[in-house]
Amino acid sequence: MKASPIKIILGYVLICLIWGSTWLAIRASLESLTPFISGGSRFLLASVFILILMKVRGVSLQKDKESIRLYILMGFMSFVIPFGLVYWAEQFVPSGLASVLFGVYPFFVAIFSYFRMPDEIIGKLKIIGMSLGFFGIVVIFSDSFTTDLTNLFLGMVAVALSGIMQAWIAVTLKKSGKHLNPLSMNFIPMLIAGVTGLAIGMLTEDLSYININQTAVISVLYLAFFGSLITFTVFYWLMKKINVIMLSFTAFITPIIALILGWIFYNETLTTQHLLGSILVLVGLLTANLDSFINSKSKTV
Repeated sequence: MKASPIKIILGYVLICLIWGSTWLAIRASLESLTPFISGGSRFLLASVFILILMKVRGVSLQKDKESIRLYILMGFMSFVIPFGLVYWAEQFVPSGLASVLFGVYPFFVAIFSYFRMPDEIIGKLKIIGMSLGFFGIVVIFSDSFTTDLTNLFLGMVAVALSGIMQAWIAVTLKKSGKHLNPLSMNFIPMLIAGVTGLAIGMLTEDLSYININQTAVISVLYLAFFGSLITFTVFYWLMKKINVIMLSFTAFITPIIALILGWIFYNETLTTQHLLGSILVLVGLLTANLDSFINSKSKTV
């Protein structure tokens, strides 16, 4: 059955809202936990939530060779390495600058799609919209560039590399993972990420830093249930329904959500610069959507 446009829009909005809050939640968790212990706990707990939901809904785990290959790829290339890079980098790189650097994600989705998925149409309006969206993010967080970036170089590289890896796996799943259930396809990868992350943390990190307090528990629970179970299940469901390049535009929208949440919960100031950048992002999104609309119309003629 085809999903209704309303369901697709609601799913898109939902992951933008939740992922817009996860940057703050990750930073909160790092006040009490080490990067790999925090990330590992998040994904291990998320895999438990997924398993329970699979049992409740009667969803079975696909075990064919291609599915197992994709599970392993996702485990390391979508969760262990890229999230490990982001958690590590957030110790040094401001969230705003991290959002700008992760803005490479849609561009690399487009690049990988061009070479690996000729059926994914990349029109001029998509490229213009993508560029406007990225420029909007740069405008929003341009004040982050006033710091000495030379001291943040490795962290900046880590965030950008994370975005590139996420782009590659997104295109891989769009191309080869159509047979996977959006719920079950997360279980093994998140279990791999949880176990591996905790093992790396216990072997390499300073465990004396860990303080299991209310902030740590709430942030990990939130990241596991909402930031992992809900978002990735909806994300992979949307991947089956819409153009993967359009889906990648969430990387431009989530920083705006983070700004709004900071304004609501932390009394942070919204400036004209923030509003101008947000308008550019929205114009970019509308431009890219216009491209998809024109292409869908041309197919029906």
